[in-house]
Formats: sequence, C-alpha cells, structure tokens
Amino acid sequence: MANVESDSTLSVPVSAPLVPKKENITPVGSKIAELNESRAELLNRIQGLKQDLQNWRSKLDTQVKIYRDELTDMKKTLSVEVEQLRSEFQELRSTLQQQQDDVTASLRNLGLQDFSGDDKERKDDPNINGKDEEVHAIATPVEDNAKADDK
Repeated sequence: MANVESDSTLSVPVSAPLVPKKENITPVGSKIAELNESRAELLNRIQGLKQDLQNWRSKLDTQVKIYRDELTDMKKTLSVEVEQLRSEFQELRSTLQQQQDDVTASLRNLGLQDFSGDDKERKDDPNINGKDEEVHAIATPVEDNAKADDK
C-alpha cells in the first residue's frame, strides 16, 4: 500500500487559466479581414508589376529589333560605299600609272630619260656626271688659292 500512497502524493500541475488575458483579446475576424485585404493589395501590386515588366520587355524587344535593323542597313550601306571607294582608288591608281607610263614614253621619245628609274641609268647619263665634274672643278681652284696663301 505504500505504492498507493506515493501515487496520491504526486502533485497535479496547475493548469493555465482558461480565460485569455485582456491584451490578447482582439477580434480574430477583423484581423483575418485585415490580413486578407493586405494580401489582396499585395497580389494586385504584384500583378501590376508583372504587367509593367511584360510591357517593358515588349518595348525593349521592339527597340532592339529596330536598332538591329538600322545597324544592318548601315552595315550594308557602309559596305557599298567602301566598295565604291576601292573601285575609285583602283581607277585612280590605273589612271596615274597610265599617265606615268605616257610621260615616261614621251620623255624617251624626246631623248630624255626618266630619272625616277634605278641608279645605273643616272650614272650613265653624261649630264649628271658632267655637273659633278664641274662642281669638283670649281672647288679645286679655291683649294689651290688656300694652299698658295699658306706658303
């Protein structure tokens, strides 16, 4: 029976009061309505933001397409202009070469030579060698006078 007495001596915990405190007493229904209203506002804002984002993406895609088309057109135009310039420069190059050939042929027909050629042609030209000798001959008497003054 000692066991029975020990069982009855066990203390039963005191339960919390069944009535909530006054601070916690708020109408649950109004809180739920307030939360539902807030939730609806947030969902509306999210939907609006999603729509704004979709509109923005659409406008951006349109602008990108427009810019790509413009760049493609500019690239084509530039390619055509570059090709025209190449063609014009080639024509100019050919014209200049033809003119140079014509001038060279005319000079040869007149008995003159084109001095833009190689050095061998210049050495063989008697006019050039004669001028060098004249310059050397003019310098020689000056040197001779200087030597005579030294004596």
